[in-house]
Amino acid sequence: MIDVVHAIRFAQGNARTSRTGPNASRFHAVGLMTPEDLFGFFQSGFLVYLAALTGGYLTLNVISIFSLRQYFNERMNEGFPGAFTGYEPQISIIVPAYNEAATIANSIRSLLQLNYSEYEIIIVSDGSTDNTVEVLRQEFGLKPFPEAYSHDLPTQPVRATYHSSTYANIRVIDKENGGKADSLNAGVNLSVYPLFCCIDADSVLAQDSLYRVVQPFLLDHRTIASGGTVRVANGCSVENGLLKRVGLPSSFLALLQTVEYLRAFLSGRQGWSPLNAMLIISGAFGVFRKEAVMKVGGYRTNTIGEDMELVVRLHRYYRLNGLPYRITYVPDPVCWTEVPEDLRTLRNQRIRWQRGLCDSLAGHFELCCHRKGGPVGWLAFPFMVIFEWFGTVFEMGGYFLLLVGLMLGAVSWDVWLVCMAVAIGFGITLSLSALLMEEMTFHLYQRPSDFLKLLGASVLENFGYRQLNSYWKLIGLVRWLRGTKAEWGNMIRSAAWQSPSIPPGNG
Repeated sequence: MIDVVHAIRFAQGNARTSRTGPNASRFHAVGLMTPEDLFGFFQSGFLVYLAALTGGYLTLNVISIFSLRQYFNERMNEGFPGAFTGYEPQISIIVPAYNEAATIANSIRSLLQLNYSEYEIIIVSDGSTDNTVEVLRQEFGLKPFPEAYSHDLPTQPVRATYHSSTYANIRVIDKENGGKADSLNAGVNLSVYPLFCCIDADSVLAQDSLYRVVQPFLLDHRTIASGGTVRVANGCSVENGLLKRVGLPSSFLALLQTVEYLRAFLSGRQGWSPLNAMLIISGAFGVFRKEAVMKVGGYRTNTIGEDMELVVRLHRYYRLNGLPYRITYVPDPVCWTEVPEDLRTLRNQRIRWQRGLCDSLAGHFELCCHRKGGPVGWLAFPFMVIFEWFGTVFEMGGYFLLLVGLMLGAVSWDVWLVCMAVAIGFGITLSLSALLMEEMTFHLYQRPSDFLKLLGASVLENFGYRQLNSYWKLIGLVRWLRGTKAEWGNMIRSAAWQSPSIPPGNG
């Protein structure tokens, strides 16, 4: 960092020497900053922000490396996975579905093949306008089954409930459209087990994933939530609900997201988890203690980021009331999900994520630096505010001012090049560190060509893609500030990674 500062100062000194004249003297005579001084100030601030961001994430990486090593050592010493067999708590798997006819059958078949002692599957069709319910009826022999259940959490009206005639643990709710949070609340109402697991309808779980993700509840009675790893399914091969081959996407856009997911889970969440300061459990794969969720009022339907909002609310409730609890990330349970392969869908997704983050942090700002906040209130919350909530303002503002300064002649080419090199270099460092952790631990992508592709994507994503993501985040922030109504938008799914579902005995 010192070398970078020296380079900036040297370049700025050369620029000032070439521009010093009567105008600059007049500015200094009256105690005002010249345009060059002003842009130099912004440049320094931009670099300080990037250095702080990179330093923060590299610190999380160091924590991640040590915690991953400890996790795998403990698992081996306990004879995992046999140590807890037969003692797993009963669990309800809730699958909210809206127009998921293309992927729903394979997703449910993958759940039926989980290595777990006792669980139920509750599929909630949230007013689907396609043939989602019909696909489920044909695949699993659904029969109408009116039943009485608690309505502790308010939801949109339920049209009908069904039971499978071939699988005793499958139930389906067909309800009026109310959004994902409303669907999850309906599933929680119908569930009968002490834990529930949220799974996206376009996702597929590895056979041992549920077994692994519940381990924190067995190891520590204070655990109220845990989350696993979400990985990109594009390029993989799934047959009859089982993952047969791990591969990389052919789409370059999906390949870039593969690197993003590695960084988000192996670096970010693995780093915060040992501090009990993880603020996000992915809505695609998370397990919660039903009692704890009911205590805080279930999922909120007035936010588009219901998964993060619930986790932040749980932190706030338990921290501020002085109650013991743990919210944990478990690295090796894997949920495979399809990611967008077109810019429009990806743009809508990232804008939605940013708005959800804004809702979650703004709604529980009391937790930030609260005297009872602990690591989550004093470390994780401020970190998210500075680098995720408003970080896009600093980043996009820095790029914009550098470009304007270059066009106006207030920033030299030397300074501009050094600043861009630092910004891109920091980004590459974070991506490569996440890829290194993947290779040191799970090494799921075993072909040398796969590693080279991920290596290339780790570098190339910093030349335009990361900046585009920051711009989309800025749009999300602006829309949130303006109070524009949030919408989910349509997710275009190819489902090319899934083979047609074949019922057992018919293949």
